[in-house]
Amino acid sequence: MNNLAEQNGYYTYEEYLAITMKDDRNRYEYIDGEIYAMASPSRTHSKISGALFGHLWQFLRGKTCEVHQSSMDVKLNVLNKKITVIPDIFVIWDNSKIKNDGIYGAPDLIIEVLSPSNSTHDTKTKLKWYRLAGVKEYWIVNPAFRTVTVYILKDGKYGLGTTYGDEDFLPVHVLDGCIINLAEVFHDISIAEDLFSQKLIDALKENGVSDEQIEKTIRTLDNELLRS
Repeated sequence: MNNLAEQNGYYTYEEYLAITMKDDRNRYEYIDGEIYAMASPSRTHSKISGALFGHLWQFLRGKTCEVHQSSMDVKLNVLNKKITVIPDIFVIWDNSKIKNDGIYGAPDLIIEVLSPSNSTHDTKTKLKWYRLAGVKEYWIVNPAFRTVTVYILKDGKYGLGTTYGDEDFLPVHVLDGCIINLAEVFHDISIAEDLFSQKLIDALKENGVSDEQIEKTIRTLDNELLRS
């Protein structure tokens, strides 16, 4: 993930919109004056996200609640700040928030799957703004350790969160009766491969390699593993 603000400073929301209009090949998030270019997901990321989406979609068939997977912009207005994010997965009950050009208002559940170079973005930056926006439930999925950390909004705070492992059954708090078997989500995800990737990421960052170049390196490794 490449943070354009680190290169060019603060952006207005209008400048963000101008960039997205000119560049239809890439997708961008806008958070508190900073623009983040979204990297293509890795194979591991896509497998986990797809598995979680499939479970939620199956449960919600025939219900008015909707689930989406990295397909729509979510537009939040927090503390008079305009924010646009592209969650990996989100669930929303209030259909009045759903427009053709995006979601206007906080979803009930947001799920983000960590990539090696964007962990701080999801675990700190988005955690803060999702809380302030009123997202009732926020999941952070860590492929390297095959865990899901769940934050439930209570009195405007998330607290420390609860972490579930790959042998646990995870209840979806905003969907009564929906329980996901994490063994089915992580069953073909190699911890060894992801731990190796994380160590590689740490080493590259220590040597000043940019987030954008790190993402390209990891995607190349994923493609090599796929062919092997």
